[in-house]
Amino acid sequence: MEKTAELDSILPYLPLVIGSSRRLLWPFKLVEALEAMSRGPDHSRVNSGEVLGIAISDMRASLSLPEPLASFAPQGYALFFDELMSGPDSTKWFVDVIPNLANLLLRFPSLLDFHYQNTQTDGCGLRILGPQQPGLVLLSQELIGALLACSLFCLFPVSNRGLKHLPTINFDQLFASLYDSYSENLENKVRCIVHYFQRICSQMPTGFVSFERKLLSLEHHPWQSHVSYPNADFWTKSTIPLCPFQVHSLGLIEDQSTEAHEVDFANKYLGGGALHRGCVQEEIRFMINPELIAGMLFLPSMEENEAIEIVGVERFSNYTGYASSFRFSGDYVDKRSIDFLGRRKTRIVAIDALCSPGMKQYKLKYLLRETNKAFCGFLDQSKYGQYKRLFNITDSVQLNEAPFTSIETNGGSMREEVRNSDDKGGEFLDPENCIGIATGNWGCGAFGGDPEVKTIIQWLAASQALRPFISYYTFGLEALQSLAQVSRWIILHNWNVGDLWNMLIEYSSQKLRGETNLGFFTWLLPSLPQRA
Repeated sequence: MEKTAELDSILPYLPLVIGSSRRLLWPFKLVEALEAMSRGPDHSRVNSGEVLGIAISDMRASLSLPEPLASFAPQGYALFFDELMSGPDSTKWFVDVIPNLANLLLRFPSLLDFHYQNTQTDGCGLRILGPQQPGLVLLSQELIGALLACSLFCLFPVSNRGLKHLPTINFDQLFASLYDSYSENLENKVRCIVHYFQRICSQMPTGFVSFERKLLSLEHHPWQSHVSYPNADFWTKSTIPLCPFQVHSLGLIEDQSTEAHEVDFANKYLGGGALHRGCVQEEIRFMINPELIAGMLFLPSMEENEAIEIVGVERFSNYTGYASSFRFSGDYVDKRSIDFLGRRKTRIVAIDALCSPGMKQYKLKYLLRETNKAFCGFLDQSKYGQYKRLFNITDSVQLNEAPFTSIETNGGSMREEVRNSDDKGGEFLDPENCIGIATGNWGCGAFGGDPEVKTIIQWLAASQALRPFISYYTFGLEALQSLAQVSRWIILHNWNVGDLWNMLIEYSSQKLRGETNLGFFTWLLPSLPQRA
């Protein structure tokens, strides 16, 4: 996709205008406001949360944005910066951080122009990555900082986002919620975001982050070369060995130190309630790694055959607690290594599970939906050549040709380089160079799924995707106390993916017919204690 097409797709969702020679510009009145703010509070008079709220409304007016700020948003800015933040921290925010953010926003048009100049031949430019359109966007951390500054000042137009099924992107709802329904966890979500801005204004990061929309195509043709959406027969007949299964009753996914994709227990709208009242697994991840929020600008909701993979985000905050007990607990220095594209080796896969599925989660249709959703997230489609050779895949496995083309540079496209960067220096199936899966109780908790079934589903998907291991964090969930024992028993019996899938289908059929009230683990191993 050329620069013109990429820019045209995202422009309606940006606060910029096109000038001569298709250069991006701020409207003149907004430039005046940002220049004043960049000179500090003595010049701009923006020296409190109350005045900041007024300045935000004035900047939005200069952009002629038709939609009002969320009710109570100005009061939320005033509450946080004038009452909840300490006096010295508030002074430093308005003397140092706000002017730096204004300067960053003044550079935003040139940062974006530079971005398009550097991505115009590789198809990784900023654009709307719409449904059923696999593709990748590569952004510098500095450009992400500018985008998030737009969010802080609520400068993005939002009236047309619903038509594209795009998530919330401005921060007004978050600050409005802080005032309208105050809670300590909401305050601490804001503290994480404020800390991010303090950090980047102190020292701007210089790396890159990639955002990729992945899919298992629903179309099937004999000449295709990528895995398509598998049917139940695919799983029934699979002879791929189950990958090693590691159980951790303590610890957190984001603290794991192995080479692994870390699963985001996502809402179909990326970020879920991150910019609202939400404060569970996905929302917490977006607070401690705020660069994830940038994806909410241009990634519409996921469909059933889609997943989102984000590589390179930096972590800025420590935290304690979960949900209502969530608290910001200070600075975090991210020491993850960097790949050759300048991305931190933090790989996050967003997959959305069924919400409140009840008994329907045991129906074949929905077992297939959940397994394929995880498979889409865990699979590296660019490695399908090795996949096909190793397992002698025939037409019984549907394949899909990648629906995009890329200009070749130095023997391969930039998109291919981005996808292959994890595997430089080694064969795909060499365990030393393979990337595993770090996950936990996906689709459980607030989503209401059966944790035993969801565990097995993720194991099947990781194994079928040729991942070398799955590290499972139970978070101490009582229902999974016997997970280590069950996974060892299955491995000792040398089951493959098809064997385990067929047992899951048999159990689920009995569950639907009312022939068993046992959990899957006890049904499989009757010697286990029954779950209440």
